[in-house]
Order: sequence, then structure tokens, then C-alpha cells
Amino acid sequence: MSKKRFIPNALTFGNLFCGFLAIGYIMHGDIRNATILIFIAMMLDALDGRVARILGVSNEFGKELDSLADIVSFGVVPAYLAINTYFADFGMTGLVLAGAFPLFGAYRLARFNLTQSDVSLNHFQGVPITFAGGLVTFLILFHNSIPVLLFAIIYILLCYLMASTLKIPSFKKIPLPRYGVIITAFIFYMMYWAAKVKLESIPVFFWIALAMYIVFLVFRFVREKEIKWMPIRGIRIKKFKIRKRKKQKKTK
Repeated sequence: MSKKRFIPNALTFGNLFCGFLAIGYIMHGDIRNATILIFIAMMLDALDGRVARILGVSNEFGKELDSLADIVSFGVVPAYLAINTYFADFGMTGLVLAGAFPLFGAYRLARFNLTQSDVSLNHFQGVPITFAGGLVTFLILFHNSIPVLLFAIIYILLCYLMASTLKIPSFKKIPLPRYGVIITAFIFYMMYWAAKVKLESIPVFFWIALAMYIVFLVFRFVREKEIKWMPIRGIRIKKFKIRKRKKQKKTK
């Protein structure tokens, strides 16, 4: 593995490791740290592909690795969170309902990997698992105030939307980071919560998430702008060279 290729892959492994850590925290009843870890995973997921394209090391290995990480962090973990909160009192029914989420998510990822080259850059086919898992995770933070029925409806709807072929706008032309709205909402909620508790009560992962969010924004608005112009300059240079050659031929 080349040094350049290791960088985006390391971000993907970080995404997967956050999912694993989140499962551990859920097992110990620490829902807050688990949700923070999933939002860190979302930022890592938003960065790994972009870093790979910037470095020119995008390949099939990275795409498959990314899908494996996504099914854990945004499929299995949100379902496990749902089992331990909203569906905790519903026995086998709750388990079956929660288990539908990673199944539909896996289907969506498999279809995406097979049809990626045929899909327009302006839209997705179905809701991405990262967004669906992030939304479920965000709703978990309010499990004491959101009715179970409402959550179940949203949960089932997201399962359907992931597997559907509906054209969902990708908003890639809008100058906002990928999944920026939901991540920003989470950060502001956590800042609001942190302002009401003692400093020592704030989880360490919150500070990591906050630092990553700053990098997340800077990387999107500064670095992406440079990349957008690079191919355009290349095309202009090629056109200029072609015209120059034509002029030379005419003069001869």
C-alpha cells in the first residue's frame, strides 16, 4: 500500500473503529459517547473519499472498504442504539424492526457500488446510509421526548428510502460540507448541552468531535476550491496547445 493511499484508508479505518467503539459504549449504557462517535465517523466518511480524489488514489479497494465501514457505523450501530432506547420494551418485535435498518442499508450500499458509474452526480438513488444512520443517531439523543410511534415511522421510512430508487438531490453544487446540516445540528446541540453541565462532565470525544468539525469545515471550503479549478486549468492548457499547433501548421 503506497503512502498516499494509506491516508484516505486510515480515515476509513477510523470510521470503522468509531463504530466499534460506539458498540462498546452502548453495551456499557453510555449512549451519549456512542452518538458522538458516530458523528465523528460521519465526518471521517465525508473526508476519506475527497482526500482520495485529491491525492489521486481513488480505487476499488477504497470503495469496498468504505462500504464495509459504513454498514457498521451507520447500519449496525444506529440499529443497536434503537434497540437500547426506543425499542427496548418490545422484545423480539423490537429486535426484528431494528434489524431491518442494517439489512436495507447493506442492500443500498451493494447497489451503489454496482451502479455508481451510471448514476448522475446531481442526485442519489435512494437515501445514503450515512445520512439515514446519522439522522437515526441524532433522534436517539431525544429518546426521552420523542414518541416511540413517531420514531418507528421515521425509522421504517428511512429503511424504505435507502432501498428505493427515488432520485434524491445530492446538493453537491451547494457550498456546504457533505452531511453538513445534520453534523452542524449535532454540534450545536452538544454545545448547548455542554454549556449546562460541569466542565469535567463533558466527554472527551466531544472535544475531539469539535476539533474535527473545524477541520471538516476548513477542508471543505479551502481545499475543495483548489481541486475544482485544477481540472479546468488543465483543459484550458490543452485547448491552448491544440490551437497553437493548428496555427503552426497553417503558417507552414
